[in-house]
Amino acid sequence: MRLFFSMLLCLLSLAGFSQNRTIQGRVTDSATHTPLAGVFITLEGTAIQTTTDTAGRYSLTFPAGDRSLIFAFIGYKSVGVRIGQRAVVNVILSPDWRVLNEVVVVGYATQMKQSVTGAISKIPGARNTYLQPFQTEDYAAIAENGFRDARHTPVSTFSVDVDRASYANIRRFLNLGQLPPKDAVRLEEMVNYFEYDHQPPTGSDPVAVTTELSESPWNKGLQLLRIGLQARTIPADNLPPSNLVFLIDVSGSMESENKLPLVKASLNLLVDQLRPQDRVAIVVYAGAAGLVLPSTPGNQRQTIKNALEGLQAGGSTAGGEGIRLAYDVALNNFQKGGNNRVVLATDGDFNVGVSSDAELQRLIESKRQSGVFLSVLGFGMGNYKDNKLETLADKGAGNYAYIDQLPEAQKVFVKEFGGTLFTVAKDVKLQLEFNPALVQAYRLIGYENRLLNNEDFRDDRKDAGEMGSGHTVTALYEIIPVGVKSAYLPRLDSLKYQRQLAKGRDQRDLLTLKIRYKPLESDTSRLIEYTVSSQAKKPAQTSDDFRFTAAVAEFGLLLRQSEWKGAARYEQVTDLARHALGPDAEGYRREFIRLVEVAQSLTNTTVMAEKEKEK
Repeated sequence: MRLFFSMLLCLLSLAGFSQNRTIQGRVTDSATHTPLAGVFITLEGTAIQTTTDTAGRYSLTFPAGDRSLIFAFIGYKSVGVRIGQRAVVNVILSPDWRVLNEVVVVGYATQMKQSVTGAISKIPGARNTYLQPFQTEDYAAIAENGFRDARHTPVSTFSVDVDRASYANIRRFLNLGQLPPKDAVRLEEMVNYFEYDHQPPTGSDPVAVTTELSESPWNKGLQLLRIGLQARTIPADNLPPSNLVFLIDVSGSMESENKLPLVKASLNLLVDQLRPQDRVAIVVYAGAAGLVLPSTPGNQRQTIKNALEGLQAGGSTAGGEGIRLAYDVALNNFQKGGNNRVVLATDGDFNVGVSSDAELQRLIESKRQSGVFLSVLGFGMGNYKDNKLETLADKGAGNYAYIDQLPEAQKVFVKEFGGTLFTVAKDVKLQLEFNPALVQAYRLIGYENRLLNNEDFRDDRKDAGEMGSGHTVTALYEIIPVGVKSAYLPRLDSLKYQRQLAKGRDQRDLLTLKIRYKPLESDTSRLIEYTVSSQAKKPAQTSDDFRFTAAVAEFGLLLRQSEWKGAARYEQVTDLARHALGPDAEGYRREFIRLVEVAQSLTNTTVMAEKEKEK
């Protein structure tokens, strides 16, 4: 009998442990009281963990019992909390500047010293790949746009860009206590990462334009022009049916948990957004390419998720073969009038078959005329090939995002679902003609790899960027007004006839702005034209969006150590951003301020290290 009761108590005890409990809460910064995204929360002594989202919130489910949670984040002091009977645990983390200051220069980045590396390696989820120098990551070289003389070159033409990969990638570097490589910093992608309150289209055109002109915060006497484009938002119920092909890299380089496991979790979020009229197929590639799941209705979510869950990494990377097969599957299930798209998830490390940038570019260009768009999702670090992935997205009439954590996947696939996957305007080009009676010189900030020849504007054979449902695009120009002396002014011989022509120009118009786009059902572009007034606002009268975009651009100039940064300072970036937060429901702008503070500390430490080296 005694044995029976002992066994019964044991079973009851096991049953109690088998019950789960859920803890929720929020993690904030002690100094700024802003939410912290990407904080690791681990159940002590287990592999059970989660991370905070952009609002600093988390939820963790685990077996019942009095346990402890460990809160860890790069640059902050780790905190252990005994849970007790609580269901909500809010935590405040304090910056640990000793950790951020312990850096050494490695190649073009910075690397944590060994003493700090030991601390970082204890963070669950941070495998050894997090700690390797980033010398095998590839980024295309960026030659920054300089100032152009408005008399000699009054016209500026470029393709719109709604990629946001660069900002998420920069965040990854900073969260790991490292400054990003200069060529990883693409200013237009940083600016376009955030949402802005642009006026929506009201007429038949799917794109509307807003402009704002004020002083340049970092170059006294110069002006900053902000151009905002807003695409029409299509309600989710009215979105056309989707024919999607998930093209997933399952090669050996995708094995770490911030790669294939994160790919699965991210695509599961997308699967949850699908409707019965949508379809999904899954193609994978490693040493060869294969079809894992034929085109399946979107309401068979569990079938799709089961196919994703069964994927395992191993082998070499035949990316070219995977791309060919994915396009073939998409074309075999093509939906006329629908959203036909390949969604590529990879670290970009192609090493078998078609693998060079030029070969991949030609392959994608041969496929873009089929009516199948391409979305590129980058994952991982250490061997990340940003240059290849940006090229694929650019030439494949698609968009490019970098997924560094699950909250970013939620932003891309849940919050921005329509804009990510549903195009409303193709081949969108901008052309500005500056009035030399008012403008001495101008500089387009960013968009270096989206520049077009002026004659390309009217040429419908020249491809350009796409805009999705509800997408916004922001472009910034820095302007040297007539009469202002600046060291940035190009030194050119004057033109006899252009100067006479300028005298007859309307001095109320700063410039004329033209937009060309193609409706989805047409290969013939349409033209929209605006004039922009020379009336500038005082800085205090500008919108929150103007000041915040200026802060983001100034931050990018500092990270790039740009020759055009003038008097840019981290303190000014922080001040501008703090006074331009706006509603910021998801906390992305507050997170930006935290990243600026981290970058400032790392920059100061790098400068000190270089001075010590010189001694």
